[in-house]
Amino acid sequence: MVGNSSLKIIFAGTPEFAAVALESLLHSQHQVVAVYTQPDRPSGRGLKLTPSPVKTLAMLYQLPVYQPPSLKDTYEQEQLVSFHADVMVVAAYGMLLPAAVLRIPRLGCINIHPSLLPRWRGAAPIQRAIFAGDTITGVTIMQMDPGLDTGPILLQRQYVMEPDETSQTLHDVLAKVGAEALIDTLDLLAQNKIDPQPQDHHASTYAEKISKEEAILDWTRPAVELEREIRAFNPWPVAYTTWQGQSFRIWHAKAVAEQHHAEPRTILHASREGVDIATGEGILRLLQVQLPGGKIMSIGDFYNARRHELRVGEKLR
Repeated sequence: MVGNSSLKIIFAGTPEFAAVALESLLHSQHQVVAVYTQPDRPSGRGLKLTPSPVKTLAMLYQLPVYQPPSLKDTYEQEQLVSFHADVMVVAAYGMLLPAAVLRIPRLGCINIHPSLLPRWRGAAPIQRAIFAGDTITGVTIMQMDPGLDTGPILLQRQYVMEPDETSQTLHDVLAKVGAEALIDTLDLLAQNKIDPQPQDHHASTYAEKISKEEAILDWTRPAVELEREIRAFNPWPVAYTTWQGQSFRIWHAKAVAEQHHAEPRTILHASREGVDIATGEGILRLLQVQLPGGKIMSIGDFYNARRHELRVGEKLR
């Protein structure tokens, strides 16, 4: 239902994180007049062109969907003008908005960013927060400007992270928190009850994009850091090492604060409860692993299947 304080919205987003926000919008008093998302991409073994989660949801609700490769063209910008939108909501769209686009909606463009800005501006705020050992994160609804996540803060919601938080679990929580914060922000904007707060640019940190190269474990580092890395890289790109000449992915592990005198990467102990590896400081207990072409398995199942090949004193790469 469209009420008196409803806003006309252009929504721009692509992955599941954005689809959660769009779903909330569609059940709010606000009106989505157009949906923008990335062009369909090849996916799966057959490399079939696959629509984004946002497009799939938009089509379910019979919303007009636009998938331009860029918003720099005059034609695309005129198309945006034609919607007479009050605001453009951007969530993990995957495309930079030109300065001209930021000025088109009456109230400009706002972004759902999964960190407490100015901490973790950039491409991978969820992974970097876990990797760095942050215990509190959250979501920022931000007025967009031409910079990278540098615009004024409209609203923030904090979230206290669980000790075993992975990027997947944190993503799912922050998608919901972000969707709720978005509706609160739009309701306040409609009533002209928001006072944008500038960011403290001196306190900013940058969440650099995650690369596959980062996922190889450096056993000379402390176990607590390696555990964080494994949680940060779950579900992608997945931390890995080499065991008996093959890639050995580690999905879940726990740091154990025990002293040892072995060289880092040495197998210290193996049982159905865990495989203990020496690190630069402490022990890393492997709890869920995967061999090439195989399924993700608990360490108990792995031990049962491969215990005759696991040798105490053997070194991982």
